[in-house]
Amino acid sequence: MAQHNELGKKGEELAVDFLLQKKYSILERNYRFDKAEVDIIAQKGDTLAVIEVKTRSTKDFGNPQDFVKPKQIQRLVKAVDKYITTNHLEVEVRFDIIAIVKFEKGYEVEHLENAFYHF
Repeated sequence: MAQHNELGKKGEELAVDFLLQKKYSILERNYRFDKAEVDIIAQKGDTLAVIEVKTRSTKDFGNPQDFVKPKQIQRLVKAVDKYITTNHLEVEVRFDIIAIVKFEKGYEVEHLENAFYHF
């Protein structure tokens, strides 16, 4: 597996561990619909948190969260709409980003709640 793929998988594992520590229930990982892949769908209380995980080995080219583009957001919204409809859910939906940066001695994990809005 390519090194960037391994880093991405490690980032998703760190994100799941982080969310579990914060008392979220993980409902789905790598949920796919059409051309979208939702990294994590989690729930805490009556809020469904749709989480995009961005992991980088450096901040030299910008913060991880800066790499979530409008087209990707549009696809995520479409996928989550399908997920909610299919599962007949009545919940508040929030779109988050978990930004992870690898450092020499570990990882920095930042949870950005309501990172973007769906329109």
